[in-house]
Amino acid sequence: MAQDCCQPKVTTMILACSGGSNVGQLSNQAAIELTQEGFGKLSCLAGVGAHLSGFVQSARDIDNLVVIDGCEVGCAKGVLEQAEVPLRGYLVITALGIDKNKDLNLKREEIDRVKEAARRLQADAGEPARPAATGVACGCRQR
Repeated sequence: MAQDCCQPKVTTMILACSGGSNVGQLSNQAAIELTQEGFGKLSCLAGVGAHLSGFVQSARDIDNLVVIDGCEVGCAKGVLEQAEVPLRGYLVITALGIDKNKDLNLKREEIDRVKEAARRLQADAGEPARPAATGVACGCRQR
């Protein structure tokens, strides 16, 4: 019996707004750093928005999803709704008391606040904040 090596290795997917404001870029930077720290793995919100089947199906299938929107406009939330991906683990940065503006010089304390809020989302959902598993790329064929 062949081993199923194509199972996802990531336990938490992160989808982030990357809008043209400080909070959009805070969302993106926090997602990058959370990925680098092993909290989860940043995936492509644009791929979901473009209805590319692999991105959409991955977002539907992942056990733990963290979605970070910069502001109450909710672009990331809207993308997921259009793609019929259930919204789970949702965070809006302006709800953390960070004002939206056009200053793209991000502040370390605000990045850290967003990252902590994302970690709390997973903890509040009853999921341990465990590192994403690493592994080699899948070499088996899809059937």
